[in-house]
Parts: sequence; C-alpha cells; structure tokens
Amino acid sequence: MTDTMFRLLHRHQQLDEQLHLAARRLRPDPYEVARLKKLKLAVKDRLTRLAGLRHA
Repeated sequence: MTDTMFRLLHRHQQLDEQLHLAARRLRPDPYEVARLKKLKLAVKDRLTRLAGLRHA
C-alpha cells in the first residue's frame, strides 16, 4: 500500500466518523451532511482510481 493510499484511507475513515456524528445530532444540518458525503465519495473515487492503476 502506498503512502498516498494510506492517507486517503485515513481521510475516508475521518470523514465517515464526522458524517456519523453530524447525522446523529438532534437537528442535523442537511448541507453539512451532504458536504461530508460528497467529500467521502470523492476520496473513495480517488482510492478506486489509484487501486485500478496499481493493478494495470
């Protein structure tokens, strides 16, 4: 696993935790939840591209 992939996995986990906390609030901010989901998906997409490039 490359350093870049490790950092992206760590960032993905951080975003997942932030998203979980944001969604559990008494009145979740829908914009904050959407922003975190979008960031998490972007990190996942980048990981997928990197994994595809390593196996090519």
